[in-house]
Amino acid sequence: MDVPRPQALRQKRIRQGLYVLAAIVAVTGATIGLSKLKTAAPTVEFGTLWPDTVKRGSMLREVRGLGTLVPVEIRWIPAATDGRIDKLVVRPSSTLLKADTILVEMSNPELQQSAVDAEYQMKAAEADYKSLKVKLETTLLDQKSVAATVGADYRQAKLQAEVDEKLAESGLISNLTVQLDKVKAESLATRNTIEQTRLSTDAASEQAQLDAQQAKIDQLRALFELKKSQVELLHVRAGIDGVLQLLPVEVGQRVTAGTNIARVSQPTNLKAEVKIAETQVKDVAPNQVCSIDTHNGIIPGHVVRMDPSSVNGTVTVDCALDGPLPSGARPDLSVDGTITLERLTDVLYVGRPTFGQPNSTVMLFKVAKGEKEAMKVPVKLGRSSVNTIEVLGGLNEGDEVILSDMSRYDNVDRIEFSH
Repeated sequence: MDVPRPQALRQKRIRQGLYVLAAIVAVTGATIGLSKLKTAAPTVEFGTLWPDTVKRGSMLREVRGLGTLVPVEIRWIPAATDGRIDKLVVRPSSTLLKADTILVEMSNPELQQSAVDAEYQMKAAEADYKSLKVKLETTLLDQKSVAATVGADYRQAKLQAEVDEKLAESGLISNLTVQLDKVKAESLATRNTIEQTRLSTDAASEQAQLDAQQAKIDQLRALFELKKSQVELLHVRAGIDGVLQLLPVEVGQRVTAGTNIARVSQPTNLKAEVKIAETQVKDVAPNQVCSIDTHNGIIPGHVVRMDPSSVNGTVTVDCALDGPLPSGARPDLSVDGTITLERLTDVLYVGRPTFGQPNSTVMLFKVAKGEKEAMKVPVKLGRSSVNTIEVLGGLNEGDEVILSDMSRYDNVDRIEFSH
């Protein structure tokens, strides 16, 4: 038979309480100790990173963009008249053409017929002019003959009157005869004056009629020359020395006046159209120095124009080429353009981080000197260039920082390197 032992039960409960208290103390101590330990830093292969050292000195500010070479002079050649495409004489190629090279032959029967009609009308007017001239000259000769006869009669009557007057003074003839001679002479004098006036008027009238006919001839000749030039323009020519770039028509196609038939450009006179990000173009100005990389040579140049608006986030900047073109340079060739904005002197600068924007503060990992780790520090950035950016605060000359994309380590303050 078991006998109850109260003292043993009490000691057992005390031991259990001590065990629980010891466990609580142990867990609390472990928690406090672990909380004071540093978080284990992630390890990064140093060879996969892009480090750079902060420098002090001159920094060249530049912007860069992609672009193409385009002709300075591009000429679209429109159809001068309505017509049908009969023949494509030249096809687009790199062959250099002369200004008078025929590119396309067109036809327009109505225009060609009107040119023939205008020519015949002009020739008919010229024939009418000759006929009128002969007619008027004949009439004028008749009038001259009449005026000459009247003039001769007048002079004869005048002389007769003078002779009779002397005879009357001698008493050989009567005074009545003398008076009759004077009346006849005065009458012929008046008629002579009228005939001379008529002769002058007829001569002026002849010239006026001939001038009017000549004006008609000139008008018809101008119409004929216009029609002739329009017919000649059915032979579409290059207009300038260059290469044929586009010929957007086909044989048999009907075109109206003003339709663009061909595009000709000068391949030796090119410029670069460089597309610069709209966030970087604010400091670009005319006459700034630039360099154009054709991937077969670099051509110096300068900025001449900027588009007033942006397209798809970029602004087109025109750069004139100041150097000779390398071999292989041609219109529409892809190029890289770099524009020099300014030169900064005595500034801190470093390579441009992956996500480093101008005039902003970013977090970069600075490599600890003599250690195999990097600590995250805030860095204030200033003006930027293509590959470098100004450092305004957070770093000193000689500091080494990581420029690679470290976004996957945003939640840690330090990293360790492995080699």
